Amino acid sequence: MSVMEHIRTPKVENVRLLDRSIGQRKASVGTLYLSATHTMFVENNPETRKETWVLHSMVSSVERPPTTPAGSQLILRCKDFRVFQLLIPQERDCFDVHTSLVRMSRPEKYSELYCLSFNPNVNKEEREESWTFLDLMADYKRMGVPNNLWVTTAANSEYRVCDTYPSELFVPKSATPAIIVGSSRFRSRGRFPALSYFHQDTLAAVCRCSQPLSGFSGRCQEDEMMLQAVMKSNPGSDYIYVVDTRPKLNAMANRAAGKGYENEDHYTNIKLHFIGIENIHVMRNSQQKIIDVGEMRAPSMTDFLWGLENSGWLKHIKAILDAGVFIAKAVADEGVSVLVHCSDGWDRTAQACSVASILLDPYYRTIKGLMLLIERDWVSFGHKFSHRYAHLDGDPKEVSPVIDQFLECVWQLSEQFPCAFEYNERFLIAIHTHVYSCQYGTFLGNCQKERRDLRFCERSHSVWPQLWKDRADFINPLYNAELSQCQGVLRPNTTPYCFKMWKGLYNHVEKSTPPRQSPSDFLSAVREESQQLEEELTNHQERIAALTGKPITWQKMEVLRRRTSRLQQRHYGPDPPTTYTDPITSPAQDHRTLEPANQKAQMKGPALSLPLSLPIHLKNLDPEDFSAYSDLESGVADLSSRSSSGGDEGKDPDTEDAAFTTA
Repeated sequence: MSVMEHIRTPKVENVRLLDRSIGQRKASVGTLYLSATHTMFVENNPETRKETWVLHSMVSSVERPPTTPAGSQLILRCKDFRVFQLLIPQERDCFDVHTSLVRMSRPEKYSELYCLSFNPNVNKEEREESWTFLDLMADYKRMGVPNNLWVTTAANSEYRVCDTYPSELFVPKSATPAIIVGSSRFRSRGRFPALSYFHQDTLAAVCRCSQPLSGFSGRCQEDEMMLQAVMKSNPGSDYIYVVDTRPKLNAMANRAAGKGYENEDHYTNIKLHFIGIENIHVMRNSQQKIIDVGEMRAPSMTDFLWGLENSGWLKHIKAILDAGVFIAKAVADEGVSVLVHCSDGWDRTAQACSVASILLDPYYRTIKGLMLLIERDWVSFGHKFSHRYAHLDGDPKEVSPVIDQFLECVWQLSEQFPCAFEYNERFLIAIHTHVYSCQYGTFLGNCQKERRDLRFCERSHSVWPQLWKDRADFINPLYNAELSQCQGVLRPNTTPYCFKMWKGLYNHVEKSTPPRQSPSDFLSAVREESQQLEEELTNHQERIAALTGKPITWQKMEVLRRRTSRLQQRHYGPDPPTTYTDPITSPAQDHRTLEPANQKAQMKGPALSLPLSLPIHLKNLDPEDFSAYSDLESGVADLSSRSSSGGDEGKDPDTEDAAFTTA
């Protein structure tokens, strides 16, 4: 049965649409169309003819409230947290549209997904090349592996040992195939310890695996030898940390099922550390509560803060970030290798390892670096994308916002270190959208083997080349790789008051105020305008020189600046205020008298000289001056950190029904 056969009504006229995610107050009237891949709404207004397209795979739920005198309603909730409300005149049409959307938003097999019908304007060769755009082996080589400590292993070729792991893996040089196979048999889902990240400065490594099948007293000699081999691969330490990302109570409960955690009496070279990240079911419920907070209409400050606290969402984000901080400190400061696991090693383990890599390595704070990091720790190492993000109709208990939380951790870090990341939040949101959209084959399937068996490389396209092509939209205008903040290990402040609600993801537009330009967009526009002015200046300079036949010399003009120490200082960032020092001016500069700009010009003779007052903009800021502010680490972070409510405002008098009836 083709997808088109699920469409009962392809076209409905005189439909009213209310886009609640952008704070629309008055419904638009137009025609609703259903295709095999999209729901489309086209306004009747001949001047605008605005079109709204919603990909079926992005629809999370289709609700049908009770019929009203004005017509029958449908509420479409999307996986990117947009909400659309439809009012359809005839109840029969509403029933048909509801039935069609419910079926098409829940595909039952991969062949129904959008990526297999999506056909961008590229040929077969370009499609095949898109899958080789990222080279994971080159990234490992950048880390310095293979070396005399870590080597590739053929043990998992053709996925013989672990079918959810990649076929190419790095293991300790002293780990023989027998040790690898024995260890895999003692680990849940066969996910034995393997290298995720190698730190060249300390020779410490971040490894990942799943929980041991130890029960209350079980042990495995090969698994103990495997952890000993991980420890010996770091000459500077005589032990390793085993980071169990679960709450200890949960890990202890798993022992009753024959699983559990490492017994320190059996593994003499380890130090066990529990983190306390909750399971996927807790996270799913917590995100639903934060979504409800984002959908509040003109909430009071009390309601907003209560909803935020009650969701527990930021507490979970803090736990994940704390895991990354612990791992990064162990590797960079103590020089100790870390083995990370949760239950099966594909959810919390991926979160902790990738956050630690972001903190440890500046490369992963670049656009290409983040792509490689996600490809390695999530796609390659077998994160269950199709189950966690409901690509197919399946068990709703398997759905959980695991990668959502990782992306939010990155966003929280970018708020504390606004100059340390090459990408902006638009890049993170674009990745989030593509995880759910099924437009590309990159995030389909639950492991590398499944993607190979389904031939996604032959039947779909990779998302990474497209994101790279659009990278100009994702540049953070504050990024400067030369600043001290952007180099080395990031050390974030993880006290609770440092965490914010990610309004750009969960609350697209503040309902009580008109849309505003984001600070990042504003700064990008300023930089672009400055570049255009410089180009015009150069052109004028060349034209003047051509007309006069005389060289032009530019004279720098000193600009008096008001003493900033006289201004009231405000503290923005997560760290407590420190004693302020003025990096710009000194008392001597404030009383300096300037020589008139044209005086020197008259002394120069016939050469044409123009005074130039240097504009102060981002491109030409002196790195030394700017770093004095960037090292505050969040001086720009709070430009958009106001809460989603401006205060205890009254409730929005316009109800949704009123919006429909007055349209």
